[in-house]
This record gives sequence, C-alpha cells and structure tokens, in this order.
Amino acid sequence: MNKRVALVLGSGGARGYAHIGVIEEIERRGYDIACIAGCSMGAVVGGIYAAGKLAQYREWIESLDYLDVLRLVDVSFRLGAIRGEKVFGQIRKIVGDINIEDLRIPYTAVATDLTNQQEIWFQEGCLHQAMRASAAIPSLFTPVMQGKRMLVDGGLLNPLPIVPVVSSHCDLIIAVNLNSTNQRHYQLPVIQRPPAFKSRFDSLINSLGSHLPFRRRQAEQLLLLEQEAFRSAAADLNPWSEGPEPESQQPAAAPEAEGAPKSASGSFIIDNVGPASLLDLVNQSFEVMQTSLAQYKIAGYPPDVLINVPKRVCRFFEFYKAPELIALGREIASDTLDRYEQDQL
Repeated sequence: MNKRVALVLGSGGARGYAHIGVIEEIERRGYDIACIAGCSMGAVVGGIYAAGKLAQYREWIESLDYLDVLRLVDVSFRLGAIRGEKVFGQIRKIVGDINIEDLRIPYTAVATDLTNQQEIWFQEGCLHQAMRASAAIPSLFTPVMQGKRMLVDGGLLNPLPIVPVVSSHCDLIIAVNLNSTNQRHYQLPVIQRPPAFKSRFDSLINSLGSHLPFRRRQAEQLLLLEQEAFRSAAADLNPWSEGPEPESQQPAAAPEAEGAPKSASGSFIIDNVGPASLLDLVNQSFEVMQTSLAQYKIAGYPPDVLINVPKRVCRFFEFYKAPELIALGREIASDTLDRYEQDQL
C-alpha cells in the first residue's frame, strides 16, 4: 500500500514554482498525496493541484516568456504595486469556480488578517479567494478585503504551515521550505530562452506610465529586471539581451574555505550590498522574516521529510523562471527522498 502524504508547501515568491517539481517527484515515487496545506505561492500551487489542474497550470507558466510576464502586470495605485487581476484571472480560467470543500483532497490556505492581527485558515469556501488572499504579498499584490478584514500573505505569520496537517493521520508529513539558507551546492538549471526584442520591451515599459516616474520604477522592478538594471536609466534598460548574465547575477559556485564565492571564470564575486529600491527593501525584509519564522515552525513541529529549496537561487519576484525552478524542485526532492528512503531500509 502506498504511503499517504500530508504535504506542506511554504511561501517564497517565485520560488514557489519549485513546488510543482516536488509534487511531480512525490507522485513519481508512488506516494499518495492525501492532504495539502500551503501559504502564498504554496497555497496557489497546492490549490491548483487539489483541483486537479496542475498540468494545465504548468503548461501555461512554462509558455510565458519575459514579455508575456510583463503583460500580466496590472499596475496599482493603492496598497500594492500590482492588482493581480490578470494573473489570478488566468488562474481562475484554469481552475474554474470551485469551493474548497469540493476539492478531491483536504486543503488549507493560510493568510494573515491585518485588521485583527491573526492567522487565518481557509478550509472551506471559495478556493480562488483563499489562494488570492494567501498570496497577497505586502507591497507587491494588493490586499484582499473580506468584510472588515484586510487579508495579506500568510507568510507574514506562518510561512511553513505544518500545524494544519498534524491531525491528518497520514503516514508522513513532507514539508517544502523555500527559504533555506544552506543547500549551497544546488544551482538553478540553465534553460535557453529566445531573446526579447529591445523595441518591444521599450514600448511596453513606456506604456506602464511614463509620466509617473515612481510608479514606473516600481513596475520595472516587478517586471523582473536584473539588479544592475535597477540602477540604470530606463532608456538604457535591456536586461534580456543575448549576452550572458552579469556575473553578479549568475549562480555562485560553492564557496571556498574562506567563504568567498567565485564566478565560473574563477574570479571572486562581490555581491551588491543592500536593496536597489524601496520595493526591493520591503521584499528583502519580508524574506528575512520568513526565513526566521520557518525555522521556528520546523523546530516546533518537525516534519518527517523536509525538502529545502535555497532562497539564493532566484529573487522573490522573478516569476519568469518557471521551467528552471520546476526542474530544481524535482532535483532537490529526488535527492531528499532518496536519503529518506535509504534511512527506512
């Protein structure tokens, strides 16, 4: 009889795509995913999986090139840089209108109620609203209003929601932590993409509010520009040229004994210190908090299997790296489950 798994999918922005590779590897080995709890992108991927639409979702996100991602950005002028209607509208098309209690397996999405300063568990009601509230990353997506409650990303209080599955009576709990600070030997795979045309890119950037410099700069950051591009004038931006990535943005090789990472050419890498913008500052602060909170959750309720995805592999809002992150998630899950299964012999 296959082991029944309670799966916990943590928050971590774009790194949440790694959850898809993890799920594929778990199923490939014959485990039966019997329930899911998720936060932020973990809630999105988990909800889509529970609705039986993960293959369609994966096909969509892997088809997106850089400019497709840009077109999904609907700039907001209120409590978040992005309204999220385009992204979640597409997710609604894929999943349909379905309630959590009608899903094929039990599901919990975790959000944060800012009004009452407490953690909220969605275990019934509209799946779409639960995913949207859980993934309302502060400063990035606008909050979800539910009556008098203002709901934002669950990662604010619980980036790795293990507690909701503790009473599930499954054979084992597998948790996926997207904020690991170790696992330095893992690198993001290189997948070739067709280069974007500068004229098309410039045209799209200009359409995002050339008369609003601050909002335009926010939009550019959300459009996943490289860190060096943040410091350049908008007219000179072309982050997706055919040349290689700047060394500072390439995955660092394993550190030497002295702790200094080197590039592929052997030269030492000196990372840019500090965020490049207010939005980057907020997101980096959010990630530091999530990393610390996740460690407390793991210590309080240690899962049977902990799959650690290093947060250094991509920045929080690099949502155009789905193919690479899915492949990385599958690789790390395979290695981790190999060790677990060997220990069970």
